[in-house]
Amino acid sequence: MVFDVPAESGGALSILNEYYENAVNQKNKNIEWIFVVSKPRLESRENVKILRYPWIKKSWFHRLYFDYFIAHKLVKKYSADKVLSLQNLTIPRVKGINQTLYVHQSLPFVDYRFKFIDDKKLWVYQNIIGKGIINSIKKADNIIVQTEWMKEKCLEMIKVDKEKIEVRPPQVNIEPKKFYNANSESRRTFFYPAGSGYYKNHRVIVDACEELLKEATIDFHVIFTLKGDETDHITSLYSKTVDLGLPISFIGQISREEVFEYYTKSILVFPSYIETFGLPMLEAKLHKGMILASDCSFSREILDDYENALFFNPFNSVELKNLMFGKIK
Repeated sequence: MVFDVPAESGGALSILNEYYENAVNQKNKNIEWIFVVSKPRLESRENVKILRYPWIKKSWFHRLYFDYFIAHKLVKKYSADKVLSLQNLTIPRVKGINQTLYVHQSLPFVDYRFKFIDDKKLWVYQNIIGKGIINSIKKADNIIVQTEWMKEKCLEMIKVDKEKIEVRPPQVNIEPKKFYNANSESRRTFFYPAGSGYYKNHRVIVDACEELLKEATIDFHVIFTLKGDETDHITSLYSKTVDLGLPISFIGQISREEVFEYYTKSILVFPSYIETFGLPMLEAKLHKGMILASDCSFSREILDDYENALFFNPFNSVELKNLMFGKIK
């Protein structure tokens, strides 16, 4: 029985889809898979059953009620032999059954600490839900993480048996149709496909663009996959770009195919300083693209020995400005 009720979009949904596809394509049809989800509309197949509970998404109370009063009853009702939680937390009140925990939330393990006054949601994830994640890792029979740095952090912080932790990077089934083409246009176009989270660090790009325009009259263009009104923080950044006339386009969400196309005609800038994996960097790498990445453990691991990657301090806009200027010239 696979639980992933939080998954609805982004990386979490990608993980759910990956496991669903693996279950559907499982050669041993004697293994029955039961996926417990909220809103994703996965189809039941010969050996895969889908249980949907969209009401879980109504509020945190609904989620807690499901976790503590329904989830364990489903395990018992369907006589599950094993439980796989893809949601960073083990399933409460399940006893005598092997539980494997997939941990893809890195907030409890990073050095950067959020303040409640700056971002209440991230503070809660880091300090309250984070404790639940750590306790779940202690309880789980097996743990799956996406990177070696996450495994090392678990071993360092929780002292869990290293034999219980498996590193399993996300599957990226990409066969690039085209590759990055280094020309005058692509060298002055910078692309950042990311959500609106504060730690995604769009502001360092905005600040770097401001510095670039102060230094010289330079022709360049930056593209964000945001609309500009997602959060107060993003709205503020959008207003700043308009007020200063910065060459930044907020194009909103685009398809995966369009993202791949941008990897071939622009430089990926990845300033996020909190990630478990950082999938765009791997995708751009597969497209042989140029990458300017935050100098963090996850970036170094993904881009290890990749010759087209340069790193910068994610809290230093001048460093990023210098790298961008070096590519534009």
